[in-house]
Amino acid sequence: MDAAQALTELMQLSTQVETAVVLGADGTALASSPEGSAAASALAASAHELLSAASDLGSKQEVTRVEVELADGAVFVVSEGGRTVAARTSPEPAAGLVVYDLRTCLRSIEDEPKKKRTARKSKSESEAKPEGEEA
Repeated sequence: MDAAQALTELMQLSTQVETAVVLGADGTALASSPEGSAAASALAASAHELLSAASDLGSKQEVTRVEVELADGAVFVVSEGGRTVAARTSPEPAAGLVVYDLRTCLRSIEDEPKKKRTARKSKSESEAKPEGEEA
């Protein structure tokens, strides 16, 4: 499924998630909910900053999860396979469940469909003359 479908499914299943955004490897928003909202745009920028700040702490491995607890909710950022999903939740979320839902969202996003290859004609087929032609 594409990023928008995966995010729609996340929002339907995870009652704790209020705002969410899926980012591509280059940091561009692939999908957001609510779509085009200022909150989703702010969440996307914050997700990028959180991952960058966590990386700056000196870990040699890729940062795959950041969680920030706020007075009125929490922000979760999960990165996997070149994509990132960030979510803002209601107060006192079940962190393990939210992270599970975010990872499930990321894993359900398929890469761009590859173009179907057409079968090549074998050498003997391409050298054959159409009926009615003489050599």
